Amino acid sequence: MNNFIQRLGIRNPIIQSPMAGVSTPALVAAVSDAGGLGSVAIGHLGPDAARSAIEAVRKLVKGPFNVNVFCHRPARRDANKEAKWLHHLTPLFQAFHSEPPQLLREIYRSYVADKALQEVIHEECPAVVSFHFGLPSANHIRELQARGSCILATVTNLSEVVLAEQAGVDAIVAQGYEAGGHRGVFEPESEDEKLSTLELTGKLSQHTNLPIIAAGGIMDARDVTAAISSGASAVQVGTAFLLCHEVSLDPGYSAAIRDVSNRRTTMTRAISGRPARSVVNDFTKFGDTIASTNTIPDYPVAYDAGKSLRIAAEAAGNQQFGAQWAGVGATKCEAIPAREVIARMVADLPT
Repeated sequence: MNNFIQRLGIRNPIIQSPMAGVSTPALVAAVSDAGGLGSVAIGHLGPDAARSAIEAVRKLVKGPFNVNVFCHRPARRDANKEAKWLHHLTPLFQAFHSEPPQLLREIYRSYVADKALQEVIHEECPAVVSFHFGLPSANHIRELQARGSCILATVTNLSEVVLAEQAGVDAIVAQGYEAGGHRGVFEPESEDEKLSTLELTGKLSQHTNLPIIAAGGIMDARDVTAAISSGASAVQVGTAFLLCHEVSLDPGYSAAIRDVSNRRTTMTRAISGRPARSVVNDFTKFGDTIASTNTIPDYPVAYDAGKSLRIAAEAAGNQQFGAQWAGVGATKCEAIPAREVIARMVADLPT
């Protein structure tokens, strides 16, 4: 058992990806019971709902768990761009006998700008707090650490690691390009190196002394061993849990993951405004037709349009417009209990 795993207070080097919107308290508990670190995402929730989510996990989990928040740059509103985007989406809505919303909203507040959500984290004092899309201030991180929280930050390149080190985080989540869901890039307009998980882990291990958690494409024991051999202290797993009964998927999402003949994934900005890996569906195909990502409003304003389109499509019986996040390893998903996913992953690790 390495020092970082001992510090987290878990037996196995497996951290469950926060999986906003589909993770459940039951999944967090199952991962915890199997010796891993479960995670609850609250970045998409308001302060009251976030506190309730943490309390629901505490009722089931005796040990440590991770609370994940979004630290994206608050959306830069552009009424002209937003109106053009809604006009661009109008034919899709009309195909489902619906109309796009007249105005778009910033549906999620960034943690860095949400004092009420920060207060929830301060009061709840989770054992682990993880940041996605960026970082709060170094002072804020020190305050959380003083309350006993271990701080993790998602990074996708070396420059982000430098910022994480300067901010004083305790460990980094090295997110490879294979990972499902949103890329953790701090600045979505910057050029993405698109490094694989093993490439990124190996590169970062030569430039930082921070513990590294490898994320992206981790589906089985071979992947875990390869990540640890590349310099990781632990791995973060999301896609491998998608078909577990402890996960909450909507019918369209579930059908997409269960469709063994079509589990291809792609990176898209069209759904939310930020690059994210989804199962290929009609929404991602529409995104492929967009000449420039500069036409898409900022995250999460674009996500308001995406969610409205999904609702319109599903009301018309079409399940091809959801945010069906999944990594490239989706072809290996199995409908087994979460504890079995972890047991298989750690089977070949030395005890």
